[in-house]
Amino acid sequence: MPEGDTIFRTARALGRALTGKPITRFTTEYAQLARANDDHPFVGQTITQVEARGKWLLIHFSGSGETPGAILATHMLMSGSWHIYRPGERWQQPHSNARIIIETADYLAVGFRIPVARMHTPESLTRDRKIPQPASDVLKEEFNASAAMERLKAHPNEEIAEALLRQNVLAGVGNVFKSEICFLEGLSPFQKVATLSDRQLEKLVATACRLMAANVLEDSGDTIATYSGKNRRTTGNADPGENLWVYRRNGEPCRRCGEPIQRCLQGKNARSTYWCPICQPLT
Repeated sequence: MPEGDTIFRTARALGRALTGKPITRFTTEYAQLARANDDHPFVGQTITQVEARGKWLLIHFSGSGETPGAILATHMLMSGSWHIYRPGERWQQPHSNARIIIETADYLAVGFRIPVARMHTPESLTRDRKIPQPASDVLKEEFNASAAMERLKAHPNEEIAEALLRQNVLAGVGNVFKSEICFLEGLSPFQKVATLSDRQLEKLVATACRLMAANVLEDSGDTIATYSGKNRRTTGNADPGENLWVYRRNGEPCRRCGEPIQRCLQGKNARSTYWCPICQPLT
């Protein structure tokens, strides 16, 4: 599942391609989106903003006349992706996988196999509890670290790695980052939140922000293309083979102590967790 850094960079690329340009075609396989288009056609409107909210991608439409702009919210889960093409350019997936197409004179934004798509008004977006508010998104300027610490404290009996995955606590953090954050802070992913000091919580939140921010820095390949997240780095090493500390390194030596990295399925959703038993002892 794409994490917050991937969605952020995808939103940035889509925004560069679509913002401010009149829509010439809008098609979709989803009844709710098609109904919204029938009621207030998107052709002729413009995209005013494309933003990431944790793992959600939001496309804001301008509206027309007295009709306020709608907001398209999509979640990729495990299968979805947004691609950007020039008109006439060959697609990387079959046309049968296209669920949403937004076209302008210059670009096509194609949502392939997107499993969750909702059309919102500004008011209904605020009420949707599954879409995080900006203050809980670690990549937003509005993010409040002190409030995030308090949200973590509200789950004292949860294991740290599980609490980090709560999108209403630290929106954008996913399975990769939870393992990497715990390693960098020398914390067992199975330690209960209640056992952490305020200083440890503060550093945990700061590390989450630092890692996520480092993975959305501008680079030469991020101008007008979607981002897969495959080149994610947490070690600071440019070598693709040494870009992560523990994630997906089960049985390989720890980069700090040499002990084999371990893996297990954690929590009710059985998500993979990776850790070093020496560098991250359960205390």
